[in-house]
Amino acid sequence: MLSKNFLTKTVPAAFFALSLLLVTACGQQSANTQPQSAAPQGEASAPAGGEDQAGKTYKIGVVQIVEHPALDAAREGFIAQMAKNGFEKDKNVVYDLQSAQGEMSNALSIAQKFQGDGDDLILAIATPTAQAALQTTKEIPILFTAVTDPVAANLVASMEKPGGNVTGTTDMNPVEEQLKLIQELKSDAKSVGVIYNSGEVNSKVQVDMAKEAAGKLGMTIQEAAITSATEVKQAAESMVGKVDAFYVPTDNMVVSAISAVLTVAEAQKIPVIAGEENSVKSGAIATYGIDYGKLGEQTADMALKILKGEAKPADMPVEKQAEMKLVVNKLAAEKMGVTLPQAMLDRAAEVIDK
Repeated sequence: MLSKNFLTKTVPAAFFALSLLLVTACGQQSANTQPQSAAPQGEASAPAGGEDQAGKTYKIGVVQIVEHPALDAAREGFIAQMAKNGFEKDKNVVYDLQSAQGEMSNALSIAQKFQGDGDDLILAIATPTAQAALQTTKEIPILFTAVTDPVAANLVASMEKPGGNVTGTTDMNPVEEQLKLIQELKSDAKSVGVIYNSGEVNSKVQVDMAKEAAGKLGMTIQEAAITSATEVKQAAESMVGKVDAFYVPTDNMVVSAISAVLTVAEAQKIPVIAGEENSVKSGAIATYGIDYGKLGEQTADMALKILKGEAKPADMPVEKQAEMKLVVNKLAAEKMGVTLPQAMLDRAAEVIDK
């Protein structure tokens, strides 16, 4: 039989030892059940970018001011080029594709949605959507494309040094070379009609450029300002008998309703020269300009650098497309009563005849 002193001294000690063993065992079990993906304390996380950040899904908000072939081509070129470089749609990139339907208020609401969703990057196609995105966020990187003059639009401080969270690619078209096409088609042309959206900076810049270029070529520009696509046909009709040709710049509102201009031009046998090739494919006679699909690809190359952490918008110069090409539409020329010069056909990069 144990003495009272032995029990008094020994039992508490044994209980303490047993408790210590239980606490240690529980601690080891807890450590062994930590998620395997947890990084050791103090270890830097992997840099952003496709294969370097395993398991990350990027969110890219894409907004264009309106849907028409040129802007659509820029969007599809961007997505295709991203996929070629490992950023595949619905695999490691989720695109939120939006159209503002020509309304600035819609563009602002969409940009606010992108900010609320915490998107990794915003692609703004055309000037108004880029302005809306910049107005909404100064933190999310914004890339624009199909913007004629980003400095005049107050998107960047300069073409060489944007200085903020915005950069991208410009679609500045060679206006003087395009107006020369009118003289090549109709040597006695003196007056050129230009319809444009008075609310888009992009368009005002091109009208001023057209006036300057026309002056050099011995022609004048007749302007017709509109505020909605429904006014395009009436504007074109108001110029009948006053102009020798129409010039359709890369004005998003007018391009989206170019069929209205073409209807008047074909009925009155007035040649139409466009600011970009998709308008020629839609029925204008010719253009000398850029490829919007390739412009989208070029913009994607910039996005890749941003997402991989290799560059920041503030330090990335605005890029332009180096190569221009002549595209002509033989069927459109026939409908407008114009004979295409053989010299123009011979140097064309693309001839549309069906």
